[in-house]
Amino acid sequence: MTAVSPKTLAIMAVLAGFCGVISQSTAAPSANSKTEIVPFQTAPFPYDGLPPGQDKPFFDIEQDGRRGHTSLRGGIYWEDTTYSDRSVLLHVPKGFDPGRAALLIVFFHGNFARLERDVQNRQQVPRQILESGLNAVLVAPQFAVNAADSSAGRFYEAGAFRGFLDEASSQLARSIGNGRTKHIFEALPVLLIAYSGGYMPAAWCLHHGGAGDRVRGLVLLDALYAEIDKFADWIEWSEAAFFFSAYSRSAREENINLQRLLGERGIDFRTALPDTLTPRTVAFLATGEDVVHGDFVTRAWTDDPLVTILRRIPGYPRGRMRDRTTR
Repeated sequence: MTAVSPKTLAIMAVLAGFCGVISQSTAAPSANSKTEIVPFQTAPFPYDGLPPGQDKPFFDIEQDGRRGHTSLRGGIYWEDTTYSDRSVLLHVPKGFDPGRAALLIVFFHGNFARLERDVQNRQQVPRQILESGLNAVLVAPQFAVNAADSSAGRFYEAGAFRGFLDEASSQLARSIGNGRTKHIFEALPVLLIAYSGGYMPAAWCLHHGGAGDRVRGLVLLDALYAEIDKFADWIEWSEAAFFFSAYSRSAREENINLQRLLGERGIDFRTALPDTLTPRTVAFLATGEDVVHGDFVTRAWTDDPLVTILRRIPGYPRGRMRDRTTR
């Protein structure tokens, strides 16, 4: 056997170390789906501030040593039971490949919700993302726990959404078992999906959340009840994003008002679900009279509407996709 010189051995060691770094920084596609609920430091709650446009602090009542918030819809909710949960649901679908083009989906639930009971089990958001075939991960923060309250919490604050996305990148890298992928998640374009009362945090995140042009799409699922000007402004100035709002009779008036405002600004829109959702697409879809608001995430104009929507976003296939029929 030919002897190897010390210099050659040194070069081989450097190359081996370099290859090791490469292998550690490149994660293989996920072998199995993984869903977990973890605490975030940057979660929307706890929140102790002055909501925009109000002349009183968020916690505006105190009784027997407990602080409470007077909701516009649900009376008084208490800090310890409703506004102290830092939980965030993370989902990485089977086959997710961080080495391919991917999306980071942020889902804002509506009122009367808990992450496991509603977002995961009832609304089936992780399952719908998996079945869509989109190369995407899910991040869904807990807002007011099981309450008739759409408060945005910390997301009222300028730049807070950007901080949340930064922590989400670290948590997702940890979740897939490869901390070196944090920079990949930090660069992923964001798809923001809001259902029902999720409109409020969505509006403020778009208004001054600090994510900039990382937000490449906004989907409202029966979720336009106020803050119409903020949504119109975002639509007008977002060159690289799409907007899609599907609604039942409960949000009909607000969607019509937004369409009127867009028309006044000379912004074209369509009133049907497009075949593809690409930058500058603006679309609304009115669903039937028999659609139930509470079932909207799983049964609206079609079953599993999220699957239908996500399959219309081009450019992010998860691995080799078998032929799928678009609903």
